[in-house]
Amino acid sequence: MRLLVVEDEPDLNRQLVEALVDAGYAVDKALDGEEGHFLGDTEPYDAVVLDLGLPRMDGISVLEQWRRNHRDMPVLILTARDRWSDKVAGMDAGADDYVAKPFHMEEVLARLRALLRRSAGHASSEIEVGPLRLDTKASRVTLDGGAVKLTSHEFRLLSYLVHHCGRVVSRTELIEHLYDQDFDRDSNTVEVFIGRLRKKLPQGMIKTVRGLGYCLTEPDGDGSK
Repeated sequence: MRLLVVEDEPDLNRQLVEALVDAGYAVDKALDGEEGHFLGDTEPYDAVVLDLGLPRMDGISVLEQWRRNHRDMPVLILTARDRWSDKVAGMDAGADDYVAKPFHMEEVLARLRALLRRSAGHASSEIEVGPLRLDTKASRVTLDGGAVKLTSHEFRLLSYLVHHCGRVVSRTELIEHLYDQDFDRDSNTVEVFIGRLRKKLPQGMIKTVRGLGYCLTEPDGDGSK
């Protein structure tokens, strides 16, 4: 999953980015409203953490313009604890949830996990696809009850496919949602990790749809790849 953090306080921005990267997300950042608006308007993020008190363009204006431009990614706003009016304005502008400052980082992570699950149509923190289970809270994957050992990149790719199970996901979409803006999009990284995942999952779970991309489904026992 690829996230955007828009926060003008450098230390808090860094702390948020580090925590999200440690949690397995690809993260881009912006330190003012104009840059944040541009990134959110031009890049396909799975969710955004947006401070409301931003220089150059305030968070409410950023959010309102995104929604007018039909940018529908989930947005978690950061507000001052004593400014209830900011919370109301943010939700009315199109925010999906909020966290009041100062906050515990675990709360931000939990709220983002919930937003990502709901945006993909999943209510539970554990998502099942046949014998495969993804625990989004623990960042853990099991197969028939046994742990599946994955690298961070393998987990990130499998998590995206699980969140969008049953849908064909193109290589371009995977690159756009799994890597930050500095990633070399001409590399064959996605193909390499798809190959590695197939060796760890039942045959037929990750199907190649020729010319379109990949689709994660329950194993069908026909041995197709």
